[in-house]
Amino acid sequence: MKTKSPKDSLTIQTQVVLPNDTNTLGNLFGGQLLQWMDIVASISAHRHCRRVVVTASVNNVSFNMPINHASLVTLEAKVSRSFSTSMEVFIDVWVEDPVTGEKVKANEAIYTFVAVDQNGSPLPVPVLVPETEERKNAF
Repeated sequence: MKTKSPKDSLTIQTQVVLPNDTNTLGNLFGGQLLQWMDIVASISAHRHCRRVVVTASVNNVSFNMPINHASLVTLEAKVSRSFSTSMEVFIDVWVEDPVTGEKVKANEAIYTFVAVDQNGSPLPVPVLVPETEERKNAF
């Protein structure tokens, strides 16, 4: 099976926070952000293995700041580690002020996906080759 690098799975998605996405304080619902993260992470995992993938776990989510109505939210996901049948996907969430264009990292998360066949049985995934010395030393 061919090896892959994190850049092969890079997935970037931008959303605008609409009124229906917000709570009574005018901030993005945490659940809406979780949905957007799950979608962008699943696309990233799919790009890594080119198989159907399912969410196995949400390992970590950090809600570091509220995201206001009308903000532009950019989610960047890439596979950060791979195992025999699963992949860890790291997601960065950036918020852009629609008026000033200033971008701030607002949130991050780590999701785990498993590649599966038509019966839901796990399938092998490609080995991930780290791109930087820092990531190489993490293994």
